[in-house]
Amino acid sequence: MRSSIVALTGVILLLGGFGCGADANVSKNVRVQSVSSGWIDEGPVHGKKKLVPTISLTLKNASGRTLTMVQVNALFHRVGDEDEWGTGFVTAAGSEGLPPGGVTAVTVTSPLGYTGTESGSEMLANSQFVDARVDLFAKYGSSNWAPLGQYRITRQLLAR
Repeated sequence: MRSSIVALTGVILLLGGFGCGADANVSKNVRVQSVSSGWIDEGPVHGKKKLVPTISLTLKNASGRTLTMVQVNALFHRVGDEDEWGTGFVTAAGSEGLPPGGVTAVTVTSPLGYTGTESGSEMLANSQFVDARVDLFAKYGSSNWAPLGQYRITRQLLAR
């Protein structure tokens, strides 16, 4: 009986290791290839212009296997403020997965930003304008969220 329990425990630990091994390390398996950021004019909101921060990135599967359900979560902050200002969530690769060496491009935009009566370029040049940064996290499948990096949103107006 004791040997059966030991054997069963060994099988459970062995099988459990496949889901939690080195392949579950999102930080090593999902690499940021390129990043661009800026501010998008969302158009008029209650008669004012609205600028929102956005970030675009290219991700690469650096592992030797297909990564299914790759997701990216972005937490936007005003520079100098640790409180979350806005969030964005996107699926970078669905159930078809991201093959080994494959790349995918995603864009994440905050729903929150600045409104004003000035043009977008005038708003960005305003002395009261506070820059933004974004903390990026990724996961695939049932793995845990892992940090991809922290990026400052470039103070430039992007075309929609």
